[in-house]
Amino acid sequence: MKPDIQKKIKKADTRGWKKISVEFGREAIEVLAPPDCVELTMKDVPVLRDPQRAIEEAFSNPTGSPPLEEIIRKKGKPPEELSVAIAVSDITRPVPYRGESGLLPPLLRRLESSGIRREKIKIIVATGMHRASTPEEKAEMYGEEVVSHYSILDHDCENQDLLESIGTTRRGTHVYVNRDFYSADLKIATGLVESHFFTGISGGRKSVCPGLVDVKTIQKFHGPAYLEDPHTANLVLEGNPCHEEALEVARTVGVDFIVNVNLDKDLRLVRVFAGDMVEANLKAFELIKGYAEIPIREPFDIVLTHSGYVGRDHYQTAKAGVGALPAVKERGTIIIAANNRDFEPIGSAEYKTLLHLLKIQGPDGYLDLLRTAGWKFTKDQWEPEVWGKVIKKVGEEGLIYCSLEIERKNYCLLPGHCGLEFLKGKRVKPSLEKAREMVQHAVIFAVRRCLDQGMKPTMGFIREGPYAVPSLKRVGEIGS
Repeated sequence: MKPDIQKKIKKADTRGWKKISVEFGREAIEVLAPPDCVELTMKDVPVLRDPQRAIEEAFSNPTGSPPLEEIIRKKGKPPEELSVAIAVSDITRPVPYRGESGLLPPLLRRLESSGIRREKIKIIVATGMHRASTPEEKAEMYGEEVVSHYSILDHDCENQDLLESIGTTRRGTHVYVNRDFYSADLKIATGLVESHFFTGISGGRKSVCPGLVDVKTIQKFHGPAYLEDPHTANLVLEGNPCHEEALEVARTVGVDFIVNVNLDKDLRLVRVFAGDMVEANLKAFELIKGYAEIPIREPFDIVLTHSGYVGRDHYQTAKAGVGALPAVKERGTIIIAANNRDFEPIGSAEYKTLLHLLKIQGPDGYLDLLRTAGWKFTKDQWEPEVWGKVIKKVGEEGLIYCSLEIERKNYCLLPGHCGLEFLKGKRVKPSLEKAREMVQHAVIFAVRRCLDQGMKPTMGFIREGPYAVPSLKRVGEIGS
């Protein structure tokens, strides 16, 4: 622990502070926070008491679409000759696929009961530019029964032999899409609808673009021209260039049916929407906007958040960082508790290089490089761009990144304060107790730093991390 940190922590008086529970991977840690710390939490919504029944009802009464059985009958081929492609999410999304209360078993049963042959069904993991899934991750996501009896393929956005051209979008993007999905007689997309800091929400069209498209399309989709647009934000669809591009691509590909779900603050199933790609996804959007958005009157000096289920690595944790921005003051402090449990806890080699470039050049310098005519688009360049937005608002000193899985020698690549500096003694094997110590000391340090500057800090805690959407509202816009 650095002397300046140790000095501030020793001066702290936490008597009267209250306990808060911070999600940390699949576990939680309890830390103390000032008594007036405000918990920013999504609204409570009723969860499904009988998920299996709700899934079946969604299939039987789809939104804006005939049931699957009718779609199959109208395909102009005997069912046993039809090929089917099902786009699914990878391990970074907590979609409830497996088990009798999951989405896949009832979907597969309906297809086969309609005459579709099992060997004609391909399940395609819509990875976008994420790495391929491991066998263990496939079993965890889709269940051993599905993995054992169905063809499950990972999309590869860089393998041109597996891609098919679908022409050029109105924005001038020449798009290639996964050939197995595009050539299937029946195309089904599945996924979770949550807030998304690029496309507004996930699910629906996003399973196809960027999930199943080529690397160059993803590059443009994640380029500065799109990401710096003010409409590219959580829960914004109108005027959002990422949403509009994704929707055009997915419509061109021709998705026959979607299955999208909403989860509550504890990742429990709230609703299932099946049917038309646009209408069913918009229904899910209307629902989540009502409970994920958290109106706030004033930003806070200190904001504590966490990486959530999605934050398996530093790359994915950018969602938590940018999600906290509306809640924090200029030059305030964001503390992120991150259980980066992936076998590569930072991200790809390209991502590490680009992060270091951000660290060296700063947010404006990094963005200038991306916009330079001679710049060659590089895989994963968009997440450092997003981290740049965080640093631009709070500065390097204003971001405290608390991860035990990232080695100290690699913290030099990351923007912000090294969380390991808040541990006493030498680093030991990651544990919940060490995670608690690190986050606790970060909170004490942030509070003490404000007090030493002659100000009593305000603090907010984003309970759901990257899934909640704090939103500044005028007084009249906030309900009682």
